[in-house]
Amino acid sequence: MFLPYSRYLSRMLLHRPKSLSLNLRPLCSLFSSSARCNGYDDTIQNLKIGKHTRVIFQGFTGKQATANAKESIEWGTQIVGGVKPNGSGEHLGLPVLPSVRAAMEQLKPDATGIYVAAHQAPAAIEEAIEAEVPLIVAVAEHIPLHDIMRIHSMLSTQSKSRLVGANAPGIISAIGHCRIGFQPLPTFLPGHIGIVAKSGTLSYETVGSLTRAGLGQSLCIGMGGDVIAGTNFVDALRVFEHDNDTEAIIIIGELGGTSEEEAADWIADYRKRVRDPKPIAAVVGGFQAAPGRVMGHAGAWTGLGEGTAESKYKALENAGVTMVDHPAKFGGVMKEILAISGRDGFKIQSATQAQQRRSYHTSRLPTRPRPPPATVQSSRQQRLLHLTADQSSSLLKSYKIPISPKPFPAPESTHFLGITVARSARSPCIIAAPTTNPEQLHYRVQRFPFDFRNGPSQDTIQSALSYLQLDAAPLKAKTQVVELMQNLWKLYREKEAIIAAVSLSLSNNQDELIVYNPYLYFDDAAFKSNKRQSELHNLRDTSTVPPTELEAEKSGIVFIPLVSPSPFSTSTQTPPTISAEAPTNLIGTLVNGAGLAMNTNDVLHLRLSSPQNPSLPSTSSANFLDTGGKATSQTISTSFKLILSDPRVSVVFVNIFGGLTLCDMIAEGIILAFKEVGVEKPVVVRLRGTNEEMGREVLEKASLPIRAFDDFEEAVKEVGRLSGGGRP
Repeated sequence: MFLPYSRYLSRMLLHRPKSLSLNLRPLCSLFSSSARCNGYDDTIQNLKIGKHTRVIFQGFTGKQATANAKESIEWGTQIVGGVKPNGSGEHLGLPVLPSVRAAMEQLKPDATGIYVAAHQAPAAIEEAIEAEVPLIVAVAEHIPLHDIMRIHSMLSTQSKSRLVGANAPGIISAIGHCRIGFQPLPTFLPGHIGIVAKSGTLSYETVGSLTRAGLGQSLCIGMGGDVIAGTNFVDALRVFEHDNDTEAIIIIGELGGTSEEEAADWIADYRKRVRDPKPIAAVVGGFQAAPGRVMGHAGAWTGLGEGTAESKYKALENAGVTMVDHPAKFGGVMKEILAISGRDGFKIQSATQAQQRRSYHTSRLPTRPRPPPATVQSSRQQRLLHLTADQSSSLLKSYKIPISPKPFPAPESTHFLGITVARSARSPCIIAAPTTNPEQLHYRVQRFPFDFRNGPSQDTIQSALSYLQLDAAPLKAKTQVVELMQNLWKLYREKEAIIAAVSLSLSNNQDELIVYNPYLYFDDAAFKSNKRQSELHNLRDTSTVPPTELEAEKSGIVFIPLVSPSPFSTSTQTPPTISAEAPTNLIGTLVNGAGLAMNTNDVLHLRLSSPQNPSLPSTSSANFLDTGGKATSQTISTSFKLILSDPRVSVVFVNIFGGLTLCDMIAEGIILAFKEVGVEKPVVVRLRGTNEEMGREVLEKASLPIRAFDDFEEAVKEVGRLSGGGRP
């Protein structure tokens, strides 16, 4: 999963790894809208919310929940009360009960919104499952992965409760005026386009584009950006297929996992078995993702056997999905494909249809796509903790796994073995391959999922052993491999790892196991959210982390410098070059939301780089910067400081679509940056979403040299002009 790649990288642009279809998820969930694989699949129908939906809030009396509930009630959501542990009384004129079970008995809710911090969220979700609430919506970010796997172990054995999230904006029915989440309500318009998205900000962009086109939305499901999602793309597609309110569908994906490829498989089958299929369009973010880094969302990294942004795009396109490169285009695109299909996307009339229409451009892949990023292998991670080889060897030794030097000469037969997460199965798994050759490993790796609470069964272990081609090895060696699997699982569970993997081979006499090349990565949310594994996370060596990234971490900002563009090199292994020879016309990006930040970088590269004409300056992004959904004015000022510390930056592009983030607060932060940082580079600002008019007014009154736009394409053109980039 974390081994370096080699010559086979370029082939991944054209071919999806064969392993994507193996041992990842039950096939019935892909190819039939009615087939049931387990009890949890029976709960998909619970996603169909509307005016009838009775909603409670867990954490009801908290500040965030109170503000959200007021907005949702005013909009029309049927909130019937809430829960405060061991509390009772009234809040907002609605009953407060001491437990979810009491709320189920007295208020008969159909759904619960969980508005508590990450360290409290697992217990709140489990309480809702035990009380059999039909729909559970968890919006919190940084819930530890092992807590989520334990929760899914519970969900997989029942047929009453469905989870949306975590790390998701929630779910909203524009037709039914039912919001369970924190989506910006003024953006929504009742209509007939169903949306499912990994990214909150990209979903808001999509909704805004549809609303400006007068199309509106039916049901919008936030899949979320965590490693494991309670509801995925295929789950949502199965709802939209039979939803009479939905005439067309939009998918918003990004790098990480295999959910987009699974959606492509489902869509290909759907288009074969249905005479009049609903048109589907999609966008995928992450083409310009930094190699070996977690791109903001906890799940936005590419593991072994998982596709890249390029392969996801191709898989969806080959399934007949209309692809766009930026969600602002969806309004025009959906009009066109609805007209071609003969379906009516304008059944619901609204004065909002008279709003400004926006043009769109034909989508295409970059003319010179970058090779896919290497899997996560850097110790500079804000979402994963990586141990050095010496630290890994010491920890493994304590779990009865002695590490040897890499054999020399290299043995003829090598094997890759570990424990990691099977995202689609929503569980841990044994990950195995009968080779460690980097040119073959990505294609030959397979996952063998097992239940989190029970650990790997003997059948699972035997299947992995067979796939490793070690089932015919001498008894002593086989016994050692089985013990290795069990010890890796013990370490994985007790230390809350993301992956614990090793390479192995047999000794010359075939009866002794040689274990080497350990790769250990751990979930830092377990420490940051719950203060667990402190002794492990104290091993982190911050001396290897650039000061700008450490400063970003302290402010809750995800800041990743990107590689300087060059028409002569496509290497993804080279770190960002900042020298006298480095380009000085790059764009510093400041964006709220990981998905929107990835897509912004993709579009800037696509619109402004000039690989076909090396005489023109090649302009692209200098960094990935996600301020997060709870940015403050001070956070924005700090973001400017980080961006402008890079001498490659010639212009700063602030691209905001506000949900929880307020556009007026962003504007105040920009003004603060001019005062505190001393901004001497041109600044282009594009504000949309919550309080966008207030934000523009703040900037206008400041009388600063800021170029403000509300249209994304116009803003990009201005950025290109100021940086000297652009296509001929």
